[in-house]
Amino acid sequence: MKIIVCISHVPDTTSKINFINGDTEFDTNGVQYVINPNDEFGLTRAIWFQEQQGATVTVVNVGGPETEPTLRKALAIGANDAIRINANPTDGFYVAQQLAEVIKTGGYDLIIAGKESLDYNGGMVPGMIAGILGYNFVTSCTGLTVDGTNATAVREIDGGKETVSASLPIVIGSQKGLVEEKDLRIPNMRGIMTARTQVISVVEPIAANVNTKAVQFEKPAAKSAVKLVSADNLDELIHLLHNEAKVI
Repeated sequence: MKIIVCISHVPDTTSKINFINGDTEFDTNGVQYVINPNDEFGLTRAIWFQEQQGATVTVVNVGGPETEPTLRKALAIGANDAIRINANPTDGFYVAQQLAEVIKTGGYDLIIAGKESLDYNGGMVPGMIAGILGYNFVTSCTGLTVDGTNATAVREIDGGKETVSASLPIVIGSQKGLVEEKDLRIPNMRGIMTARTQVISVVEPIAANVNTKAVQFEKPAAKSAVKLVSADNLDELIHLLHNEAKVI
């Protein structure tokens, strides 16, 4: 079984987020990047298939040379090889078109991508890939098994879970729960050293449309100051909750 895991290169949640050029671009200065968490759950499940069922695991992302450390971390975790599509990930549909071309060329059976990325939370790319290629698609997956050419996935739905089956090739939208957090892989020294010298295949992008463009970003409004009310002033507390907070 050939598995490909789509990896997004996203800012660490501890990084300070700023925008430049009139709030139209993300400021990358001083920002540390990591594997998108939803992708990492998918990658860990792919490594399980590699160890238990002899699958080969490829990781791929769309980005410039600055994204290669993130791909090398995925290699250190256990992926067999890595592909970098040499393009700026301008919008979801553009990214999906680039990934779909690599997937089609490589003839992969199982495609795993985080259901959404930590930076833009678009939740578009896995479904778009499936639509472009005409593959089966299940998202928000918290369980996945493969038997021959059939996959069984468990996904979250409102108020519960649903188990579905479909034939390969299939696109899976991964998330927390696909594997337990305690089972996420931490690269060991051998994996890190091996990954440092592995060749990352760089492919040039295909001609594709960019259908959307970010016009402006805006940070959440600053939180207002906390009002302290004396413990014996119940009337003022009720007044504030009723007239200002409007929660009673």
